[in-house]
Amino acid sequence: MYLRIRKTNKHSKMGGIFGTIAKEKPCITDLFYGTDYHSHLGTRRAGLATYSAEEGFFRSIHSLESSYFRSKFEPELDKFHGNSGIGVISDTDAQPLLMNSHLGRFAIVTVAKVNNQESISADLLAKNLPLSEFSSGKINPTELVSLLIIQGKDFVSGIENVYSTVKGSCSMLLLTEDGIIAARDAWGRTPLVIGKKDGAYAVASETTSFANLGYEIDHFIGPGEIVRIKADGYEVIRKANPRMQICSFLWIYYGFPTSVYEGKNVEDMRNETGRIMGREDPTEVDCACSIPDSGIGMAIGYAEGHKVPYKNGFSKYTSSWPRSFMPVNQETRNLVAKMKLIPNSAILKDKKVLFCDDSIVRGTQLRDSTKLLHELGAKEVHMRIACPPLIHACPFINFSASKSELDLITRRIIKDYEGDSGKNLEAYSKTGSPEYNRMVAEIATRLKLDSLKYSKIESIVSAIGLDKCKLCTHCFDGSSFFTLEEENK
Repeated sequence: MYLRIRKTNKHSKMGGIFGTIAKEKPCITDLFYGTDYHSHLGTRRAGLATYSAEEGFFRSIHSLESSYFRSKFEPELDKFHGNSGIGVISDTDAQPLLMNSHLGRFAIVTVAKVNNQESISADLLAKNLPLSEFSSGKINPTELVSLLIIQGKDFVSGIENVYSTVKGSCSMLLLTEDGIIAARDAWGRTPLVIGKKDGAYAVASETTSFANLGYEIDHFIGPGEIVRIKADGYEVIRKANPRMQICSFLWIYYGFPTSVYEGKNVEDMRNETGRIMGREDPTEVDCACSIPDSGIGMAIGYAEGHKVPYKNGFSKYTSSWPRSFMPVNQETRNLVAKMKLIPNSAILKDKKVLFCDDSIVRGTQLRDSTKLLHELGAKEVHMRIACPPLIHACPFINFSASKSELDLITRRIIKDYEGDSGKNLEAYSKTGSPEYNRMVAEIATRLKLDSLKYSKIESIVSAIGLDKCKLCTHCFDGSSFFTLEEENK
């Protein structure tokens, strides 16, 4: 019995980066643990690089597809030397890369989605610059970013060249012989935060990496901002851009509960999203449950707002099934997911149960699971989703593993109704419109749910606490097309 693969084929991972520099102590302990605390953002590869004045750069890259970060890097920690280093969890390419150029020697890690890789590659090749390839024949996007950087007269102009050339997004850390350079993507779609403690600084995608290492949040790097970090402080070498479009899905799905983006805590946001829906929802249920893990915070808030108990309808058995992405074969991965998520029939039997989850993409496994919940004795099965229906694929970060927008259950239904999956999208995106209500009702029918409700965009904006113009909600309402138009000029 299972609900669906958690954080495997439902969404791609965006990746995460971490860097640290200290006055006297070797950096490797903080680098090792700080990078590991980004493992929820990726499942395929990881890499570390350090620099010491005596021994130079040392780099290591490992696959994580059949093991943990710790098991891969722990045996070789004594090979890393120096007081500065960077690390990455990546689902896209092998990183860090080591470069040597007129700017000096440096290591680089990125969190990026480069939609125009082919045109950038063609331009670079036309300038007689060589490009390495994966065995699959694909180009390493971090290498493209590196080559764009070294076309600048200095690091700032080189990174600005990345901002003006890449269509999509790119945040990065550069480990140089003179400290760490941190640069957040031009629209601030992915986060970078500086932390400090006595004698050391760190920079990370996730503030979760700070607490147990003794760092405190010191500065949220702004969109397009470039910062040079040294052991005794940091300086802004390029000011932030005035506008921001940070991904709202960071709070809904990607982020670890203890992380903070733009001063807004992930778990607080998820609790508030649930509370808002719980207060507004007239549906009578016996308890609120979650789909572990990203649905837990919302379900707790929903239970509070709806004044019903929170129950663990499902529990994850992680003692022997810790990672559902280990097998490459999809059928085997489904089996692993099934084995690790165990239903509690004592809670479900003869109850009107309500489950909270972050989103619905394809809906296939949820449909099968709803049927099984009824077979376990649930009287009614209701689903509440933390975000609005996913109408648009994300062009900015590696959000969805979908190869086509028709992988989205919403687009398949729109095609059935309209004869064209891209027709009348604005109406289907508007909460409460006839088109929206018809689509949601059809999703509930296809997934065999007694009722289905999605959060409103207004509720998400309120729960996060930032102005709507500072949030990217493109996958829900297509509202970031203006940035696409500017990037495509």
